Amino acid sequence: MVPLNVRSVLGPKQRSAAMNWQRLIGDALNGGRRSVMDGEDAAMDHGQGAFRCVMSKQMVGIFVSVWTRSGLRRHVRHPGVSAVGAGVLGRLGNKGAVSVRFLLHGTSFCFVCCHLASGGGDGDALRRNADAAYILARTSFLNSGGAPAPAPEELPRKILDHDRVVLLGDLNYRIAMDDAEARQLVRARKWSMLLENDELLLELAEGRRFDGWREGHVTFAPTYKYHRNSDQFCWCADGGAAAGRGKQHRAPAWSDSDTPN
Repeated sequence: MVPLNVRSVLGPKQRSAAMNWQRLIGDALNGGRRSVMDGEDAAMDHGQGAFRCVMSKQMVGIFVSVWTRSGLRRHVRHPGVSAVGAGVLGRLGNKGAVSVRFLLHGTSFCFVCCHLASGGGDGDALRRNADAAYILARTSFLNSGGAPAPAPEELPRKILDHDRVVLLGDLNYRIAMDDAEARQLVRARKWSMLLENDELLLELAEGRRFDGWREGHVTFAPTYKYHRNSDQFCWCADGGAAAGRGKQHRAPAWSDSDTPN
């Protein structure tokens, strides 16, 4: 979304970046036709098959946007948004989550877009678990305008109160094995052996922090970190030698996840 530097974290909201992403998403969904955002003239819509943005929320570099076909829009009720910072001092928005919720045909949905603690050292996985627990505990939705609200006890306020919940984003979980061994398995395309050591899948199996959650079957290469505009891992430069230090040198991982409950 935006560079995660001091200016972005402490400065004004980067609305221009969010609007650019909205346009790109709308163009992709609607084939380049002008997309409609809620609150705009419905006459600009392109029929019942067109997609329109129902709601969106940004916090620094974390952004979530919900789109639906125009024919379904009237069935989307009680939209709500929430943001929880879990960065420096447990407050700043460089880490944390933005969440959106709505009811569709009486079923409540909640999408939680996260950026959890980074790092591959001892204790960093526990920090990610703590971030997730903090987000689940602190996120809350207030009653919104629009259609008449059901009884207060029927309108979910917390993330896990919803019928369907999807946790997504840069969860930052790593592969818990030696970096050199992980790279060797990536070269051999042995995804199943890597996944046996994936921190998130281990957490899901243990049920310590994500009891009841699941992740879809993974059949693709790790998602981090590639050279820009290429399918080559950063550490694969120069015939397989590690390129540079820091993030460039980090072993691959499935740090970006989509986990429904």
